[in-house]
Amino acid sequence: MKRWHTGSGYEISMESIEQELAAHISNNGNVFIGCDSFVKGDICIFATAICLHGGDQQRGGRYYWVRERYPAKKYRNLSYRIFSEVSKAVAMAMKLSNQFPEANIELHIDVSSKETAKTSKFVDALTGFATNAGFVSKIKPYAWAAAAIADKHSK
Repeated sequence: MKRWHTGSGYEISMESIEQELAAHISNNGNVFIGCDSFVKGDICIFATAICLHGGDQQRGGRYYWVRERYPAKKYRNLSYRIFSEVSKAVAMAMKLSNQFPEANIELHIDVSSKETAKTSKFVDALTGFATNAGFVSKIKPYAWAAAAIADKHSK
């Protein structure tokens, strides 16, 4: 069972997150989803973040995160790991979109279009994946839900 947490680190149930989402969405709030990973020794840690921001009269935002651990062996391949991150984000976005069809969900993908970035060659494929799944997506430097929030919890 996945153990979700608040941004402050407190454990929270998915049902409680869904209640927060319902209130946030009805308040014209946006939902941002990102995933990042980190290989540490023989473990690969994926962190997925659901971020709530931009609701009427909302100041700041809230977020929730979950960590998943897998054997690092197959995730040492960068392309496989990056595509797995986006697959996890898309799966979460689809789950929430099915529950909350009126939600404005944006996916944040932890890749950069800078030619010097190792991930630049994946930009078109990954943003195409997100678009074909029915979601708007952003990449670095605008992909804060993945590059900042999820990144913080993948370490």
